[in-house]
Amino acid sequence: MQFQGQGKPPLGIAFDSDLETIDSALALALLYGLQGKNEARLISISVNRPSLQAAAFCDAVARFYAGEPSPFSPPISIGMTMGQPSSDPPMLTTIAAKYPNQVHKLNDTADPVALLRNGLTAQNDQNAAIVLDGPPVNLLNLLPLPGAKDLIVQKVKHLVIAEARLGADAAAVKRLYADWPTEIVIVPAALGDTLPFPGASIEKDFAWSTAHPVADAYRAYRTMPYDAPSWAMTAALYAARPQENYFTTTDAGPRQKRLALDASQKDRIVQAYTELASAKPVPRRRFGKKQ
Repeated sequence: MQFQGQGKPPLGIAFDSDLETIDSALALALLYGLQGKNEARLISISVNRPSLQAAAFCDAVARFYAGEPSPFSPPISIGMTMGQPSSDPPMLTTIAAKYPNQVHKLNDTADPVALLRNGLTAQNDQNAAIVLDGPPVNLLNLLPLPGAKDLIVQKVKHLVIAEARLGADAAAVKRLYADWPTEIVIVPAALGDTLPFPGASIEKDFAWSTAHPVADAYRAYRTMPYDAPSWAMTAALYAARPQENYFTTTDAGPRQKRLALDASQKDRIVQAYTELASAKPVPRRRFGKKQ
């Protein structure tokens, strides 16, 4: 079955994050803002560390933006890496306790590797992207699956990585860069530092809702006021809008390039961050099987 509608469906984006920093939450909000504009679709959300609170946070945010599930709009399953539970920042525990979610135990989460594979399988060719914000464990576990590399080449335009969030396992990062079969776009740490999300936007642009999980997470993450680095937001924005020429690029190796700031675009980029992350929820759209 093809997409029910005219023309090519919007880009499908898989978001794989550790949800340890506030820019991860902002990036998720930005992706939902893009989805509301019909510029992109979240095809999977996965947590690349063993944290039920992080998975519960993602589920709460998904319900806030997409509404409660129904027979016509089933819930988005949240993938989570298994392992020894890790510590969580206050933004996660605060939101998981305050906002409705259905992640309370391991069985309430999905296998992140299967979630990624199934999400990509459902996309039209070259109509998907992956945003990595955290350790590459889920992507490295995806690669050895039978037929996975061929599937990735067929479906994925690019993998966009928030370099500052890759974690301390240098061998795993090296393996990802060597083995990943499509274009990799790297967001350097310095770029996210240069384009901070303005904390003033939380009180100004999110004021339409008295209870917003991402705004509340921002307040819980650190004492206000503060501006937050935009590593994950930059990755998400480029994944969905490479044609907007927000950034310049330089070659960084086989199938790899690094983003750099075009100073003339700085205000435009920050405006995109605030407008998309603070956008009001839009009711779910119904898509056919092939997306």
